[in-house]
Amino acid sequence: MTRARQLFDRIRARRTQLGLAIRVTVAATAAYAIATALHLLLPLWAVLTSLIVTQMSVGRSLKATRDYMLGTIGGAVYGGAIAILIPYSSEAGLLGLLVLSVAPLAFIAAINPSLSAATVTAVIVLLVPTLHHADPLTSAIDRVSEVGVGAVTGLLVSFLVLPSRAVRQIRASAAVLLELIADALAELLAGLTRGRDNDALHRIQDGIGTAMVNLDAIGSEAERERAARLSSGPDTGPLLRTILRLRHDVVMIGRATVVPLPVEVQLRLAAPLSEVSTVIARFLRSAAGALREGAGAPPIHPVHVALQHYAEAVASVRQDGLIRGHPSDTAERFFALGFSLEQMHQNLGDLDRVVGEWSEASTDKTARVAE
Repeated sequence: MTRARQLFDRIRARRTQLGLAIRVTVAATAAYAIATALHLLLPLWAVLTSLIVTQMSVGRSLKATRDYMLGTIGGAVYGGAIAILIPYSSEAGLLGLLVLSVAPLAFIAAINPSLSAATVTAVIVLLVPTLHHADPLTSAIDRVSEVGVGAVTGLLVSFLVLPSRAVRQIRASAAVLLELIADALAELLAGLTRGRDNDALHRIQDGIGTAMVNLDAIGSEAERERAARLSSGPDTGPLLRTILRLRHDVVMIGRATVVPLPVEVQLRLAAPLSEVSTVIARFLRSAAGALREGAGAPPIHPVHVALQHYAEAVASVRQDGLIRGHPSDTAERFFALGFSLEQMHQNLGDLDRVVGEWSEASTDKTARVAE
């Protein structure tokens, strides 16, 4: 029973990826069946298009469909026009048309990657007639028809078969980022009194950067869904901006903790710094759990208390002149740390509010379903 439960938990943890695999399979099968039923010349392109536009979320599928259709139509029009207006009678002539077709579209695609399908489409429209003895206009119409079938099929499958909304995915991605920020903060503050593992810190920082890029992408997809009225939920902007500011706070703290504090300062600040590290890391991890589950925001009062204790300890260090006599860069790092923690304090307050908003949205949705 335990093994079955573990297997179920593993599958559940990958339900988003499993849903994508099912959607892609259904889209490819349906696109082939429809293309065959319509007697399209090359059902392969309908199948490939359905694979391209069936993405992890509805918002991403919308963008992929729009970009691929625009590129396909543009490439078909341009490639067809070249083939019709400039007839050729030799391999050298065809080679010249190929250069004329590819070069400008490749340049446009380099400027705007969303139109990259145009180059491929123009080449297909130009070369397929030489293989099937068709005219360029028919080739262009066939290409647009094949891609249209694949795009519509993939988009419908994304809507109807185990649909995955970016608004849901953003919770999990934001939670991962908050946990990585908590790990980084703990490692940085520990370095002030015992040194730090730079290899471990670099791995954490790299993970934060990758997760931030992923979160930004999902945020764009979620806003695309909201704009199309395909999903509801809080505005993703405040959540993304708050997490980005917390990321910046970690960077600033990292610069302030390049080397440990002077020994006499360490002795005075070790306890309050340990409290700050433990409490803030716990709050960030609890906030991550709240985002995943749609639960209420964790209590932030312990964060206020811990930072107040640290501020009192810093005031005592300054009053006793423990920073005097040390190099100026030591004093700069000491004061920069205090400023960075104060900034993080404000941003944690924003995080508390934002997590509460996402919790309320989840509660409202549950209530509407119950009604």
